Amino acid sequence: MNRISVYQLKNNIVDIFYKIFRAILLFGLCFLILQPLLDKVSVSFMEQQDLYDATVISIPRNFSTSNYQISMEIMKYWPTFIQTVIIIIVSALLQITSCTLAAYGFARYRFPGRSILFMCVFLIIVVPPQTIMSSLFLNFQFFDIFGIIKLITGKNISLLNTLPGYLLLSATAMGLKSGLYIFMLRQYFRGVPRELEEAAYVDGCGRFYTFVRIMLPDAAPMLTSCFLFSFVWQWTDTLYSTLFLRSYKMMPIALSMLSDGFYRYWAALNGWNTGGADIVSQPPIAYLQAIVATGMLACLFPLILLYLVAQKAFVESLSQTGIKM
Repeated sequence: MNRISVYQLKNNIVDIFYKIFRAILLFGLCFLILQPLLDKVSVSFMEQQDLYDATVISIPRNFSTSNYQISMEIMKYWPTFIQTVIIIIVSALLQITSCTLAAYGFARYRFPGRSILFMCVFLIIVVPPQTIMSSLFLNFQFFDIFGIIKLITGKNISLLNTLPGYLLLSATAMGLKSGLYIFMLRQYFRGVPRELEEAAYVDGCGRFYTFVRIMLPDAAPMLTSCFLFSFVWQWTDTLYSTLFLRSYKMMPIALSMLSDGFYRYWAALNGWNTGGADIVSQPPIAYLQAIVATGMLACLFPLILLYLVAQKAFVESLSQTGIKM
């Protein structure tokens, strides 16, 4: 009995030390991930004098929301927010629709060249979009469809800096990260038993009706996950936004121009000429960085709220993909 008690005591001590070590390790990892975000939250509520006060570290001494007011005024936040949400929702819906059709075709049908085409899907995932920037620019600057448009109108049309050009990429499954969505949805559809489709065929359903009434409802969590990915990545994307949506009020463009906007705001506030190169008219670096950090948080808040609302469907979809995340 004594040997058994000593053995159990050793196991309990080892188990306790393991749990303590695991808790410390998880806390450290979470702190490393959250610490930059917490620093930005802290700085966003500080007055300018707190930024240069060595005794102020994380908790503001002069709590203020003026940084949010300034950054949102420069970015024209609410008009930009509304227009960005509308454009990205439409684009994400088109992208998920086209990627779902492509993924279902790869998962359920055999056709000549399927392996080569799916290899191209992998290339879309692996190759950064910056590498095809020049090709995209030329194709959309002189856009044509097999010479038909030039035959009718006598010239090519330019889809750069236009909303149709931006939506066309999403509608043809060539938008940002489309290869990843095709791959994830293909993995899901491959895991669905074929007996479901066969039973639907026996009951008189056609292929399209089976896809719409049987496969899509069951894939709702995965579609939600892909929609969230599409929404988040397009929300923070500057590459395609700059190429197609420069004349639109988009959140990533507004955020990238926040620093220049604050220079003009600071010069106008102090009555200086923005055209000069006087270093006196430059805003304090720490204050400029605080305004930029505040603008970043203002852009991130909608994404955080979106994730909190759709968290359950997001986690459920990842567990059903068959991919080790």
